[in-house]
Amino acid sequence: MEVKGLFNVARKEFIDHLTSRKFIIILGLFLIISAIAVHQGIDDYNDMLEDYKEQMSHIKEVEGPEGPVKWMPEKPSILLIFRRMSWQITMLGGILAIAMGFDLISREKESRSLKSLLSHPIFRDEIINGKALGGILALVFAIGIALIISFAMLLLFSIVPDLDEFTRITLFGVVSVLFLLSYFSIALMTSTVSRDSGSSLIYALIILFALSFFMPTFENVVVESVVGEPPEFPGVHHVHIIGAPSASENESEGPAIKPIEPVPIEEEEWKRYEEESNAYWEKRSAIHDAISVVVPNDNFQAVTEAILNPHFEGLRYGVRYEPPTTEGEEKSLREALEIVWKNILALIVFPLVFFALAYVKFMRLDIR
Repeated sequence: MEVKGLFNVARKEFIDHLTSRKFIIILGLFLIISAIAVHQGIDDYNDMLEDYKEQMSHIKEVEGPEGPVKWMPEKPSILLIFRRMSWQITMLGGILAIAMGFDLISREKESRSLKSLLSHPIFRDEIINGKALGGILALVFAIGIALIISFAMLLLFSIVPDLDEFTRITLFGVVSVLFLLSYFSIALMTSTVSRDSGSSLIYALIILFALSFFMPTFENVVVESVVGEPPEFPGVHHVHIIGAPSASENESEGPAIKPIEPVPIEEEEWKRYEEESNAYWEKRSAIHDAISVVVPNDNFQAVTEAILNPHFEGLRYGVRYEPPTTEGEEKSLREALEIVWKNILALIVFPLVFFALAYVKFMRLDIR
């Protein structure tokens, strides 16, 4: 493989993407919806900022262990604006990426241009790698334009991020590109193995919907069948119906209900319940993590939540855990990334696997 040939193919593919009507239409819709999400986030941020200012004007002293202390409300962060944007990327990003990659190779097959292309002094690996690189550059362009528009809207509303917020937003853009690459690599793979672009698009969309909608249902079925029901809480409260009201009684009063006092829970029984409960939820969490690691949507949501939410405490048993937010619980960016390192690794490995499949298939493709 020669670098010159690789860059020539990548440049051609990148220009083809930017001038493609399909790409322009989908990118336009993506940018419009992202801008709407950012505008809604700005409105929410301004409302929270007004509440913060009002709370600051009514600060009260609270009695603490070492004397009276002032309760300080938490100032809202502009990062919540981009949390809204991340939801839009999750919904539309996969479609944009698939639209860019489903016909990269199949289009060449249909037009029979691969044979003439290979008649030039260019190697097969330069073609497949150049097409992938051109698509990656187009995805970076799309996310970059979306972030530039978002920053412009922030400045328009006199909202200026500090250094930490700017770093988190930039990293959010990088993770968004990795997420889009996951579905772009799927489309490139289906384009390589399919005979025509129509079949490639259908296969790519089937995989997208399977990962987005089927996998959560499959995960719940597996979890329920493997771990079963959670252990029963000891000392359950019961009610006892003394009797039904007579005909002369007011019907609205209903039957007389008398609660039975709960039976005191012994310490041994309570410890046994805690052990069984912890074992149950740890097993449930392990199954969830094993299945969701192959779902780009879950990994993207976990990583973006860690980046854009300074109070992120991780995913417990497959559910985002958010304790009461106080300034003392804020995590640094490094601490947040350490929580979701597995999800970051999955976002990197996932597209590499499908790129590798596309590469191997293309290198062995019979072009006659």
